[in-house]
Amino acid sequence: MKKENAIEIRNMTKSFKLYSDKPNTMKERLVRGWKKNNNEIHTVLKDINIDIEKGDTVALIGVNGSGKSTLLKLMTKIIYPNKGTVQTRGKLTSLLELGAGFHPDFTGRENIYFNAAIFGLTKQEIDKRINDIIEFSELGDFIDSPIRTYSSGMYMRLAFAVAINVDADILLIDEILAVGDQHFQDKCFAKLEELAKSDMTIVIVAHGMDALKRLCNRGIWINNGEVAMDGPFEEVSSAYLKECA
Repeated sequence: MKKENAIEIRNMTKSFKLYSDKPNTMKERLVRGWKKNNNEIHTVLKDINIDIEKGDTVALIGVNGSGKSTLLKLMTKIIYPNKGTVQTRGKLTSLLELGAGFHPDFTGRENIYFNAAIFGLTKQEIDKRINDIIEFSELGDFIDSPIRTYSSGMYMRLAFAVAINVDADILLIDEILAVGDQHFQDKCFAKLEELAKSDMTIVIVAHGMDALKRLCNRGIWINNGEVAMDGPFEEVSSAYLKECA
């Protein structure tokens, strides 16, 4: 892995096996056939090669189903490629699925300790920053309520507040910032703009081009599981929007 890279992807392909229900009745067998195995292989990403340097703020753009979210999950090692490699350097934190890593019966405060510990912080380190996390989340007294009582916007507030306070080198975000009220979305993007000026590497999936233009110096357009274009964000987003039109 090159020393200047935070994320390095080489000849990477990811496929999933799609399972169809086995026919149980005579009618289903006659309509759908007598084949025992109707499984199909669906290739989501095909021979991907990407270098993301330390400090880059990169937008993954493309239509729904193009493979953007799958690519982020591969970066986090939630899933693994069928072929090729995905390597990262440094501590990585992610906001991929709302509430992932939270226990519904724990309070917000307890989940801060639980979630931050997963990212490698000690109790003493969490103690030092828990007030900052709670203040940023704006959850107030709800911080001591079980998070199963939280709305989706409250989940997002807590998840984002933790993610930006664990001293990560790489931050991955998938659509989660579309949740919540406009005030907190603006607050999150202001914080991301601040982080983008630091050494943190950020990879974000979102559909709001105006917000991404404020934030990202680079765009990668994923189309039908392949890299259609990779370059300065304005050039890539312009080509993508033209194709969509």
